[in-house]
Amino acid sequence: MKISLIQTNPQQDRARNLETARKLMEQAFASDAPDLVVLPEYFELLGTTVQEKMELAQPHGGDAYRMAQDFAREHKVHVHAGTIMEKVEGENRIYNTSFVFDRAGNEVAAYRKIHMFDITSPDGQAYKESATIKPGEDIVTYDVDGMTVGCAICYDIRFAELFLELEKRGCQMIVLPAAFTLQTGKDHWEVLARARAIETQTYFVACGTTGQTVSEGVVRATYGHSLVCDPWGHVVARASDGPRWVTARVDPAQLSRVRNLIPVREHRRLACG
Repeated sequence: MKISLIQTNPQQDRARNLETARKLMEQAFASDAPDLVVLPEYFELLGTTVQEKMELAQPHGGDAYRMAQDFAREHKVHVHAGTIMEKVEGENRIYNTSFVFDRAGNEVAAYRKIHMFDITSPDGQAYKESATIKPGEDIVTYDVDGMTVGCAICYDIRFAELFLELEKRGCQMIVLPAAFTLQTGKDHWEVLARARAIETQTYFVACGTTGQTVSEGVVRATYGHSLVCDPWGHVVARASDGPRWVTARVDPAQLSRVRNLIPVREHRRLACG
C-alpha cells in the first residue's frame, strides 16, 4: 500500500487553499498512484479569527468536503480529508472533523477531534481551541483495502490512552492530520510520532500544515515536516519545509515482524481504554 501526505500552507482564502491542495493531490497521484491520500488539519482554512471561524464553518457536505469526495471518486483512491470546520446547527461551537472517503467517494468515517489545544506556547502565544471547537467523543476506525486505520488529530498525539485503545481495536495504521505549532513541533513532533508508532506497533502517519499565517496582526507558524513512522519507530518518509507531498509504502510484513518479535499485546497487564 502507498500513502501520499499532502503538506500545505493554508491561509484565509478557502477557494485558493482548496485549489492548492487539489493541485498537490493531482501531482502525488500522477507520480506515485497512492492508495490513500492524506491532507493536514485545517487544510481548507487557517489564520481566521474566532468570529470568522464561526461564520466560515460550513455544514456537513461543504466545499472542502466535496473537493475531497470528488477527488476520491474521480481517481478511485481513498482520501483522508485532514480536518474540516463542521458547522453544527443549534450549537455555538463547531466540530474539527476528519472525513474519510473510499475509492467510490463514499464517506466511510467521520472523526471529531477529542482533545482541545488550550495552552500558552513557549513564545507566549495563547491558544484556546475549546472557545470555538466542541470536543468529539467517539473513537473511530475505518478500512483501507483490508487494513484497519485509526483516526486522531493534532493535539490528540499527546494522549497515549487514545492510541492504545485504537491498537486494542485492531488498528494497523493510525492517521493524524495536524497544524502543529513551530514552537512545540521542533521539540515534540517527531518524538511523539515515533513513540505512538512504537507503543502501538502500527504505521503512524502524521500530516501537518507548514509555514506562517497572520491573524489580527499576530504571526503564527506551523511546523510541517509531515512524516510516516513504521511499527519499529523508524521514520520511513518525511517532507521538507514548504508546501509539497511525500509518499511512503506500508508493508504488512513489517507489522507482523515487529509484533511477533516483541508481542506487547500479549504481555500487557494493565487495562487501557
